Amino acid sequence: MAQDKNTGKLDLSGESIHWDMDMDYAQYLKLDDVLGAQKPISSEHDEMLFIIIHHVMELWMKLVHHELDAAVKHISEDELKPSFKMFSRVARIHTQMIGAWDVLTTMTPADYLKFRDSLGRSSGFQSVQFRLLEYKIGNKVPELAKVHEGKPDNYRRLQDALKAPSLYDVVIALLARRGFAIDQAVLNRAYDAPYVENDSVRAAWHVVYSDTENHWDLYELAEKLMDFEHNFQMWRYHHLKTVERIIGNKMGTGGSSGLPYLAQGLSAKLFPELMTVRTEL
Repeated sequence: MAQDKNTGKLDLSGESIHWDMDMDYAQYLKLDDVLGAQKPISSEHDEMLFIIIHHVMELWMKLVHHELDAAVKHISEDELKPSFKMFSRVARIHTQMIGAWDVLTTMTPADYLKFRDSLGRSSGFQSVQFRLLEYKIGNKVPELAKVHEGKPDNYRRLQDALKAPSLYDVVIALLARRGFAIDQAVLNRAYDAPYVENDSVRAAWHVVYSDTENHWDLYELAEKLMDFEHNFQMWRYHHLKTVERIIGNKMGTGGSSGLPYLAQGLSAKLFPELMTVRTEL
């Protein structure tokens, strides 16, 4: 491996990578683009807070996608250990996302009402990244993609995610490869439908939790999944309580029902057998 200090050219076994030796911090991070994206529509002081919080959420969600996609790849290749670090990182990200809601609660109802009408029909309900995340982790509700039909690229991404195996589908396939008797109906199910709790999957997890010494990596994976579900639902809960604190029971922007819509999300069970087995042990 050789590096030319003048040109910034690094040779790796005959391959070359070029970079700008004069590139500075702002250029590398594209800070002009990132910091130039906060453009309040109104003159109200708290609109900047509102915009930044949602930009922060979208950036953290981008990293969650990055980590989960890699974790799924490792699990599908029977490499569980690397995925554990990725799940641990996602847990830390969720902590930051939950904390962001605490910052937003410094905005009072009176503060928000001063610029709420400026938002038009824009709403977090329309977040493509959030909907993609729901589909990737198994909340397969096809109707939720309809709001994105007007943007073909986004809609296609959502349809692809809807039809692809979820995180839990990949984990269940792993259980089958490890020799557990998983029903073929589960392994060959239509991925665009919501997952339904299955006795064969529950029985597999019961064996794992009853004999952790011989199934340690599966046991650890199961606990990482439970960490994910707990933290994800805590984020949703803090979202609900923040919305309740700021707008009460008003209808949400973008056509959502507000609190009822957010509360419905809290009832979802991402990995149902992992919860059921706790009662049976």
